[in-house]
Amino acid sequence: MIELENVGYSYGGGELLSDVSIQLVPGSFHFLTGPSGSGKTTLLKLCYGALLATTGQVRVFDQDMRSLDRDQMALLRRRIGVVHQDCRFLDHLPLADNIALPLTVSGHDTAKEGSDLQELMQWVDLSSRADALPPELSGGERQRAALARAVIMSPDVILADEPTGNVDWEMSQRLLQLLVELNRMGKTVLIATHDLALIRAAKSQVQVRVLRISNQRLQLAGADL
Repeated sequence: MIELENVGYSYGGGELLSDVSIQLVPGSFHFLTGPSGSGKTTLLKLCYGALLATTGQVRVFDQDMRSLDRDQMALLRRRIGVVHQDCRFLDHLPLADNIALPLTVSGHDTAKEGSDLQELMQWVDLSSRADALPPELSGGERQRAALARAVIMSPDVILADEPTGNVDWEMSQRLLQLLVELNRMGKTVLIATHDLALIRAAKSQVQVRVLRISNQRLQLAGADL
């Protein structure tokens, strides 16, 4: 579904990633680890076209990312749900409207898909917060809302950047369970995280592959995690 072949990325005259090769096959579950500043977020952005590789090739759904025009890129991104680290929302819109934004932007009739939105909000346990404004939400509620927004278009791939970085352990387990459920539904999941305990918890529930960025390169992490 997503394939990076000998990919490098340079920024500000320095090389951040070098000779990175990875395949995210349908239904796989990956964790991406590495120290702060190692390039985890950059690698995720390369996977959904927010950045283009300096060298090498990135193919997503059998399409070379360099060959896509703006409209083609927009269509491709509908098949990839991204949970950003900073969880940005439109503060003047109630939560339900924020979660439904991808539908609105893509021209869907949100009124017709209202039942799906309600079901999704129930799935992330936010039904009672549908009318709340983003500044009123707790950290855990914002993270669950970000996940709901990322999957509302029923994407094939979910990329999550430190989705549990600002929540307590109980909430991180709830978020992990939601991601595991998505994987069991056949979705491909890639999570960037520092949390080794989260990785251990995931390994007890689903087959996991752990990758680590070290010295600009991507490596398969050891079994000691």
